[in-house]
Amino acid sequence: MSYTPRLTDTYKTEIVPELMKKFEYASIMQAPKIEKICLNQRLGKATSDKKIVDMGIQEMTSISGQKAIACLSKKDVSNFKLRKGMPIAAKVTLRRERMYEFLDRLIAVSLPRTRDFRGVKGSGFDGRGNFTFGVKEQIIFPEIDIDKIKDINGMDITIVTSAKTDEEAKALLTAFGFPFTKK
Repeated sequence: MSYTPRLTDTYKTEIVPELMKKFEYASIMQAPKIEKICLNQRLGKATSDKKIVDMGIQEMTSISGQKAIACLSKKDVSNFKLRKGMPIAAKVTLRRERMYEFLDRLIAVSLPRTRDFRGVKGSGFDGRGNFTFGVKEQIIFPEIDIDKIKDINGMDITIVTSAKTDEEAKALLTAFGFPFTKK
């Protein structure tokens, strides 16, 4: 028997029927689902020290459980001492089981570890059912060893859904237990 993440089973057995009742879908295929989760970490200090990108890639790999890659600059910007082709960021895209595993750890462990956490603002929707929010410190993830950290770096997390509207996407994420702030 193969392993399936907890949120995969929750989605199929609880969330889909709940969304079908709420939005009156005719078929379960109309219910929105999470397609992928993208993690991005901009490392602006990497123009002066190449090891910062390597550390960022290593951190993102341990957080996500999947190999992160470096993003290269697209053009020269002399004011920032930036040359075309220099690594300046790290990114990783999660799908299927790894995506659900990361989402489960994010909701249950990492976000509550944020200092003075009261929830995530619901203003990060893009109008097409995708949600983006920022994390100010990578040390909220339990996979990161605080003693080995030189710089505190934030990251952007984008949850891409198949929802047509922001209302459907927010209902989907709320059903997963995503901690939105109360207005």
